[in-house]
Amino acid sequence: MVLKVGLLVGREWSFPPRFIEEVNRRNEGVVVEYCKLGGTWMDEPIPYAVIIDRISHEVPYYRSYLKHAVLQGVTVVNNPFMWTADDKFFGASLATKLGIAHPKTIVLPNKDYVPGIVPTESLRNLVYPLDWQGIVDRLGLPLILKDAHGGGWRGVYVCHSLEELIRAYDQSGLLTMIAQEYIQFEHYVRCLCIGRQDVLPMRYDPRQRQYIVDHAHLSPSLGQQIIEDSLKLVNALGYDMNSVEWAIRDGVPYAIDFMNPAPDMDIYSLTPHYFEWAVKHMADMAIRLAKNPRPQLRELRWNELF
Repeated sequence: MVLKVGLLVGREWSFPPRFIEEVNRRNEGVVVEYCKLGGTWMDEPIPYAVIIDRISHEVPYYRSYLKHAVLQGVTVVNNPFMWTADDKFFGASLATKLGIAHPKTIVLPNKDYVPGIVPTESLRNLVYPLDWQGIVDRLGLPLILKDAHGGGWRGVYVCHSLEELIRAYDQSGLLTMIAQEYIQFEHYVRCLCIGRQDVLPMRYDPRQRQYIVDHAHLSPSLGQQIIEDSLKLVNALGYDMNSVEWAIRDGVPYAIDFMNPAPDMDIYSLTPHYFEWAVKHMADMAIRLAKNPRPQLRELRWNELF
């Protein structure tokens, strides 16, 4: 019996065909194909053992389909229920709970609200005005203001004064923003984490948004700490495909961003060297999960209801 892996993708062009080729050429009884969806019935069986999701954060119908697939026993990478609930403030709290260094962070009430919200009636639980000076005193300057649910460096502000912070916040509209300590780093690392077991720490320039191929950019002890802490985070989140970013200050790695469940796997950004590592380990994971399912109903504790 051939086991099928479904692939959901968006505009990316280099990873999907190379990943399909890598899995299919191994002749391990597992094949990959693009999912074809045209409406889904509530009792519809799913033909895949595993679905790799690279795009449902931008296509809501796909997210609904993937939640249905989990109920049918499919292993979805990444679990759509966790992905739906994740945000950068939860990440800050999670890192703190795990004992991992993280920039000091505060989540802020929204600047604006949907029509129908009457501030004097609907927002009676909110304290107004915000203690902006207290926030700056605790976080220091400069500080970062960014969307708690955002990605791809969208809606990120570096604020050098109280006035800049308030001005940036006033432009945030319906977004839920976090303010965060700015880590003046001497080294920056982005880790690609696959299957909750394989971690590739890559030197990264966040200003140029560029990977740098350098096999000796970390000391053995610091490299081991970053790998172990990355695994702590992805295992706590239940993510089988993620990237984790670390800013290193005074020898301490701070977890900066790890809400990346559809990490960049383009050959031109990763570089050909790291791209091949990603393809190989994604193929290893897909085959492993197809042959040895990890039912996500159990993770959600819903299996007791069925």
